[in-house]
Amino acid sequence: MRDQADFTVQADDDGALTIALTGPLVVSSVGTLDPRLRQLEGPVRQIDLSGVREIDTTGAWTVWRLARDNAAQITGASEEAERLIAALRPLRGEGAIVPEELPLLTRVPAFVGNYMIALGRGTLGILEFMGGMLVAAWAITFGRSRLRVNAVVRQVELVGVTALPIVGLMSFLVGIVIAQQGAVQLQDLGFGEMTVNLVGRISLRELGILMTAIMVAGRSGSSFAAQIGTMKLTEEIDAMRTIGVSPMEALVIPRVLAAILVMPLLGFYSALLSIIGGAAISTLTLDIPFWTFITRVQEVVPTHDLWVGLIKGPVFGLIIALTGCYQGMQVKGNSEEVGHRTTVAVVQAIFAVIVLDAFFAVFFTEIGWG
Repeated sequence: MRDQADFTVQADDDGALTIALTGPLVVSSVGTLDPRLRQLEGPVRQIDLSGVREIDTTGAWTVWRLARDNAAQITGASEEAERLIAALRPLRGEGAIVPEELPLLTRVPAFVGNYMIALGRGTLGILEFMGGMLVAAWAITFGRSRLRVNAVVRQVELVGVTALPIVGLMSFLVGIVIAQQGAVQLQDLGFGEMTVNLVGRISLRELGILMTAIMVAGRSGSSFAAQIGTMKLTEEIDAMRTIGVSPMEALVIPRVLAAILVMPLLGFYSALLSIIGGAAISTLTLDIPFWTFITRVQEVVPTHDLWVGLIKGPVFGLIIALTGCYQGMQVKGNSEEVGHRTTVAVVQAIFAVIVLDAFFAVFFTEIGWG
């Protein structure tokens, strides 16, 4: 353990203090010294540095500030200490800790302007990223580059197969909640049997695919951003370009393709588990037999509700994968940026999914699939 800096105090007949500093005056050892020096009472006449073995800029500034504030004389300083203190003498150390804020009428327009500039640059960056992905997809489609099938299968496993337990449990519980809460309201109106319609339609049409998309965004979208961001930070992506491997073809395309393929299947699986959960709780609370509930779902839920969920799946998967990969590619500077970009990827993906879901709701209603 490193020695800490210390001092002794000797008072003259007239009450003036002579401070003798000892030990290393470096940044790692003066942490407790400065508060103790500030608590001294009485004028300081002399600061003796003959017992100081080592000094850096932090220690020199501590000595110089004490001497400046008390008009004290510095004695016993080594050549190194004198050189550092001489370099610090012109500095006053009186700058503001917090920068002064602009007036409100200036600050608000400046914030809005900076935000709009950042939004425009972000939009251009996304368009550039999508253009690069389309070029890579074009090259793969027409045989100029090969599709990395193993990478796609691996991503399908990570995004889809390993997500089955958590998505299934979540959907089953959501189905129970929908059936339970819906039954309470519908029974008051005398339409308890309509719980089957409620659970069946909302699971296949909306909640199955929407809850799955939110889960995949938090689970796989964040993973995409963190993995690619870490590779960007460690210059693995630059190394790939150096040896002639396209990061778009090797990293982005497999993840995007896997998400597009898996999302409809996960959404359908989620809807089925939600219906099963609703059937289970209805058997206990509504006296509707389990298989009667399942049969009734087949009768009351139109086929286009199933197609609505299946159509949304690939679009949601594309948005989630694109957002995660794009944010991962934007990482630069330090490891903190990886966490920041991962958070942004999840937030943007969930926001985009909800906005698109609202658009789909209006669109399918307008074409008669309401």
